[in-house]
Amino acid sequence: MSITDGSPSPQEMVERALELSASDGCIVLADEGSTANLRFAGNTLTTNGVARSARLTVIAIAGDRVGVVSRAAVRPDQLADVVAAADRAAREATPAEDARPLVEGVPASAHWDEPVTPTDIGVFEGFAPALGEAFAAAEAGGRKLYGFAEHSRTTTFLGTSAGLRLRHDQPTGRLELNAKSADLKRSAWTGVATRDFADVDVTGLDSSLARRLEWAKNRIDLPAGRYETLLPPSSVADLMLYMLWSAGARDALDGRSVFAKQGGGTRVGERLAALPVTLSGDPSAPGIECAPFVMAHASSRESSVFDNGLSLSPTDWVQDGTLEALLQTRHSADLSGLPVTPAIDNLIMRGPEGGRSLEDMIASTERGLLLTCLWYIREVDPQTLLLTGLTRDGVYLVEHGEVVGEVNNFRFNESPVDLLGRITEVGSSAQTLPREWNDYWTRTVMPALRVPDFNMSTVSQAS
Repeated sequence: MSITDGSPSPQEMVERALELSASDGCIVLADEGSTANLRFAGNTLTTNGVARSARLTVIAIAGDRVGVVSRAAVRPDQLADVVAAADRAAREATPAEDARPLVEGVPASAHWDEPVTPTDIGVFEGFAPALGEAFAAAEAGGRKLYGFAEHSRTTTFLGTSAGLRLRHDQPTGRLELNAKSADLKRSAWTGVATRDFADVDVTGLDSSLARRLEWAKNRIDLPAGRYETLLPPSSVADLMLYMLWSAGARDALDGRSVFAKQGGGTRVGERLAALPVTLSGDPSAPGIECAPFVMAHASSRESSVFDNGLSLSPTDWVQDGTLEALLQTRHSADLSGLPVTPAIDNLIMRGPEGGRSLEDMIASTERGLLLTCLWYIREVDPQTLLLTGLTRDGVYLVEHGEVVGEVNNFRFNESPVDLLGRITEVGSSAQTLPREWNDYWTRTVMPALRVPDFNMSTVSQAS
């Protein structure tokens, strides 16, 4: 399906697929994607490019049985075969425990009929010259910049035999920037998320990296142990995202996660955080807007194809320190007796009013670590949500309110749920980019956190 060559539009493909289906019900999702990117190394732009993609997902429903077929770049002459395959898969499937009536009564998207507008290399029109200036400044300062800038735009059309016609256009941008000393022995990383690159301050990012490379000129070796640690928003995002992904109600009900209540049920209503922090999702949050309705291409323990089109509203997962909600389908909500709270494609963490900046938190630290980013995060124990991972690209020692040097890397062992109960300060919140998970998730607003005893379990030789 081409966007410009006169082939049927994705809206037309959705309508035709619904007409072709012989099943009791049908859901069709058409995703039109486009990306543009710049890549650079050693203060030089190396590559740039654009790409487009298309995927059609047909979900056929036969009674309480479901068949799902998803194909990339489906041509009009292939559509009947794709729909027939979904119909056949539904007839041959076992009953789906999450079967529910299809969502009805949601008004059609006002811009359903408008053509898809792809991204292109022009999205970097203002950013590219600023990047060139940063290259020049880095070269003059004896450092090298590496990284990439990527912008994508995905338009999803959702049509159902129950009458839904919904559309969502999602722009997503990210910049990863790594600075290295001329001898490549010192390294620092930063990154930002954006919708259109108009708000990216490359000069400011480069300046912050230059300052960290200066810090790293003084090397300090420390042993493993528990340290007072300042976690910047990016590191907090990596930990909180893993907690959100582990917050499925079904796993909690089955006793398979940290959110399972001893003796049965879930921990909804329990206090998790020592301070009144709130962790939430909001489809209309400024700067991190996301889909206002469920788009489920397949069912899982945290999502259901039967919920496609279900409206999403602001949801507090943790409210003032108390677990308020888990990821719920209509099916799991029936089992748990809790409200239906589907996943939302952004995550916001806020503390009490008046939170300080990271710089002010550093200035008030007698002795502790500044942990700039996390890497290679993996789960050790789902029952406690114990995670392990590595530090990377800069761990710094703070003494008497000043950064005095860079320390060796560590392997850490921490549970984000347990960590919530130990934080002693929550800084001001700002939009950020997770280091580990930005391939999957960019829309986060996080604060810096102070943890009195972050567990650096072993010294790492990683550089």
